[in-house]
Amino acid sequence: RCPDCGQWDTLVEETRAPNPLPGITGHLASVSSEPVSIGAVALEKTQRLTTGIAEFDRVLGGGLVPGTLVLIGGDPGIGKSTLMLQALYGLTANSQKVLYVSGEESVQQLRIRSKRLDTVSPDLLVVSEINLAAILAMVEKFHPQVLVVDSIQTMFSGDLTSAPGSVSQVRESAMKLMLMAKKTGIPTFLVGHVTKDGAIAGPRLLEHMVDTVLYFEGESGSQFRLVRSIKNRFGAVNELGVFAMTDKGLREVSNPSAIFLSRHQQEVAGSVILVTREGTRPLLVEVQALVDDSPLSNPRRVTLGLEQNRLSMLLAVLHRHCGVAMFDQDVYVNVVGGVRITETAADLPVLLSVLSSLKDRIVPRELAAFGEVGLAGEIRPVPNGQERLREAAKHGFKRAVVPRANAPKKAIAGLEVIAVDRLPDVLELFD
Repeated sequence: RCPDCGQWDTLVEETRAPNPLPGITGHLASVSSEPVSIGAVALEKTQRLTTGIAEFDRVLGGGLVPGTLVLIGGDPGIGKSTLMLQALYGLTANSQKVLYVSGEESVQQLRIRSKRLDTVSPDLLVVSEINLAAILAMVEKFHPQVLVVDSIQTMFSGDLTSAPGSVSQVRESAMKLMLMAKKTGIPTFLVGHVTKDGAIAGPRLLEHMVDTVLYFEGESGSQFRLVRSIKNRFGAVNELGVFAMTDKGLREVSNPSAIFLSRHQQEVAGSVILVTREGTRPLLVEVQALVDDSPLSNPRRVTLGLEQNRLSMLLAVLHRHCGVAMFDQDVYVNVVGGVRITETAADLPVLLSVLSSLKDRIVPRELAAFGEVGLAGEIRPVPNGQERLREAAKHGFKRAVVPRANAPKKAIAGLEVIAVDRLPDVLELFD
């Protein structure tokens, strides 16, 4: 029993062993033996490697930086291995060798998948191996341009006696692969399992150790897959790549706003278009709300793609400053397409959709909105308002409800901007 956490069977025996890779450790230690002025450090112009998949390169920050370590996680069967095979195949376009190491599939299974995905190439090397020492020996022998390890939880180092997948094995394997990547300059992908809560399994140290952390997202019943950048030392954080799963693998979606906008046969109440921002680009998504009489003493507040506590807060602000009470109403809010919205720019569209459903008043199809709602009832500005408005105008929207501070100084062709200061001003749109 662990004396700290009180849990049983959580102690793992670790044996102290000499450093198995003295050359790598020595290399890192000798990079800068003495402190120097940061301005005196010479900058080397690095050429990023592109996979040929534009959406994936966008999430990576424009391509792969030499020596980078990328961790990608997601639910089982969501397409992690498929994306890795397609990305490696794109990298072989310049006759550069790449290596795919699988600890879960045989080379025959990889061949069958590669044939289905049409990613067969003589420069794409595959091997089924879980011994980390053997993998490092292969890297030294074949010098691949890019390495993929699928998955890090199946790797084991002979220097430890614990089983593969344990905390110590995952940490040790990731550390040795990181040292290898930094020494040789080989970009390395680590595919990671996730827990039932959706977090990458293993120690949290794993995410701190790597340069980039990507999460595969997507609803089980939807063909669309989202790759989100949670951490990126060489690019924008929270960048989003959109893919569609087909029988030939993942196909990139170049215009994601088009798939997240539902095309109703007729205008319906409770539907509002949000202009959000994911990473470096604006994105149009549909926010839907349903308000109905509640038979319960505590009405339900359900959100999909949004934070539930924020919805409760927005409903309290609506009651306090507009006199619209929903203590006897169930409120359901959904973001179409399985997108998860984390920014506060969704506050105003959420309240517009809730009011639209409550009053059964249709919000015009050509209207978009964004803005943060404060506890005092004020409509606060959000970053990159001009880019959001231009994206809305590009998709044919005629009107936009925005915070007054985000109103453009110069008119945008074809777009009427309705600037609001406080929440009661928004209520006037339904009068």
